[in-house]
Amino acid sequence: MDISVYRPGELSGADRAAWTALQSKAHLQGSPGLANPFLSPEFALAVGRCRRGVRIAVVREQGEPAAFFPFQRTAAGVGRAVGLGISDAQGVVHRPGFTWDARELLRACGLAVLEFDHLVEGQGPFATGTAKGFPSPVMDIDQGYETYLAQLRERSPKFTRTTLAKERRLIRAASEVRYVHDERDPAVLRTLMDWKSAQYRRTGRSDRFAHEWIADLVHQLFHTRSEPFAGILSALYADGKPVAAHFGLRTERVLACWFPAYDPEYAKYSPGLILHLRMAEAAAADGVAYLDLGRGQKEYKDSLKTRELTVSEGWVTRRHPVAVGHRARRAPARALRNAVVTRPELFEPADRLLKKMGKIRSGATVTVKPTKT
Repeated sequence: MDISVYRPGELSGADRAAWTALQSKAHLQGSPGLANPFLSPEFALAVGRCRRGVRIAVVREQGEPAAFFPFQRTAAGVGRAVGLGISDAQGVVHRPGFTWDARELLRACGLAVLEFDHLVEGQGPFATGTAKGFPSPVMDIDQGYETYLAQLRERSPKFTRTTLAKERRLIRAASEVRYVHDERDPAVLRTLMDWKSAQYRRTGRSDRFAHEWIADLVHQLFHTRSEPFAGILSALYADGKPVAAHFGLRTERVLACWFPAYDPEYAKYSPGLILHLRMAEAAAADGVAYLDLGRGQKEYKDSLKTRELTVSEGWVTRRHPVAVGHRARRAPARALRNAVVTRPELFEPADRLLKKMGKIRSGATVTVKPTKT
């Protein structure tokens, strides 16, 4: 393989255009996962402006780009997928029929190990024995919103009936309810981030927006707009103020759901669910094929989904002492987390405990039931 490795700012306009062209054709050529906006050059370049060590490998065949591989690298040669921890799609963007030798690619990139947690389907050379698959639900809207809604009514009649009834109640209670699919007001983005930070604290989770680089990345992507890629802020308003909002990323065929949140004062109306239905309707009108809800077990995702993709978590390594040491440190913690997250009998009590801890930190009164002995 002819492999060149670039810093983000060194990537030529021709290479960026070739990368985008591979994505735009992916859904027609049997690799729809490659069309995900988290695999776009715009996302990799934005992360590169916020984090050190971002590199892009370009693999050429007969002088023409055949594949693009964005990654992050430490000085010791530990590699991670770009945006690991906040990216919902990772891998090599390549043309049909292209394959690669994983260890040769790692060697050319100066990596002893590559860690990923949302590897998309069709990445055979990276699909090692250490990779474990997880469901990633999607909402198919390629047949139009009305078709999706009819399927939702058939599959989840109670959920659909209840959600639409709550929307009608909100419309009756407010003087005006409106939806903006592509909101350009930065103040609404700040409101969304405040809601999301409060939700993280309230539920005992780590606040992602407390990390300056993540907040900076979201602001950058909010202002990134091109024909094949854009950061999309959507908002549901009642009485002139936002009650639910979502920030995600869009390519021609995929809307990747990323940061949804709502005003807790309107919780009885389930504004977040109403927002997702409005997003699906508007995205379908724009020609989007599906909304990617992202990996993670959530009741609302199970209710809204039409099917599931599979993303993988794990490592690919070459013979190197750094790879051995990295796996020895990281594998036990990841295995424990995944064991808890994927087993309801473990996740539910852990989730309750996190929420209690979050309420304690926020100053709320918490009643803890005594344990039976």
